[in-house]
Amino acid sequence: MEHQLHPLAIHHLPFFITPPGSPDLLFNGVVFFLVGVVVLVGVLYLHLHSLPERMAHHHSKVQMEVVAVLCLIALFTHQHIFWIIALLLAMIQIPDWSTPFVSIAQSLERISMRQRPMKTVESPPRMVPSVPAANLPPQPAPTMTKAE
Repeated sequence: MEHQLHPLAIHHLPFFITPPGSPDLLFNGVVFFLVGVVVLVGVLYLHLHSLPERMAHHHSKVQMEVVAVLCLIALFTHQHIFWIIALLLAMIQIPDWSTPFVSIAQSLERISMRQRPMKTVESPPRMVPSVPAANLPPQPAPTMTKAE
């Protein structure tokens, strides 16, 4: 059955006006386009949201973990200040203070030839000083007391 146009309608209709019973191609195209745009905007948002985390991968592990936690807090609470703090923390490199102090302490321990007290638990082997054996003073043998 052929559908007739209303006599008062214009004879040249635009392409998006379809006769009854035929598929609306413009509507279907717009729906697919909008679904694609929503998915792409979501991917872009999550990619942008993980920017501080990806920047912090070049720094220490502790700094990276703090930045990652701040990004997760920002994602779940929608408080943008956490993301800004994470971004700023990822941009700066926090200096490593513990490694030089540990190195200084180990060097002073080697220089003073100080022996650590013996423990009942096996401790990791100590580093041997790189001084020739002829120049080392004689070391007393460790003694065990009754308390140990």
